[in-house]
Amino acid sequence: MDGDRQKFGLHGSIGFFTTKAARLIERRVEESLRAHGLTRLGWCTLLAVAEENLKYPSEIAEFIGIDRTATSRILRSLEGDGLIARSIGKTDRRMTEVEITDAGQERLMQARPICQENLAHFDAKLSLDELEELKRLLEKLCSNEGDFIAK
Repeated sequence: MDGDRQKFGLHGSIGFFTTKAARLIERRVEESLRAHGLTRLGWCTLLAVAEENLKYPSEIAEFIGIDRTATSRILRSLEGDGLIARSIGKTDRRMTEVEITDAGQERLMQARPICQENLAHFDAKLSLDELEELKRLLEKLCSNEGDFIAK
């Protein structure tokens, strides 16, 4: 009976390689950021607030690509570390607004070279043409959020 079954081929699948690559990249940057008291998601949150001028948790969650629960957890941690401040919305009191503190700006600047080096490390493994093609193909794979299976 086992001879009739076709093997799934996990190690040859797109999912396996994209997940493995993402975890490798994330792990490398996480280890480096830890010395500055940041996580990768904390770094991304500081970028969202400081460089993209995003001030609402829902905007930050969408920018990073995580859910609101994870965003709330990250914001609570960054606020506890004095890197961001949260306040009641100025135009809509039902909304929470986020802003980066001076300490958050400083931490962002300290961590920037680490993240730039991490990107350069992986970018250097590919030619410029390969890198552009990889980005194009990954963007194509990610282009339809309707691919999620509803249960």
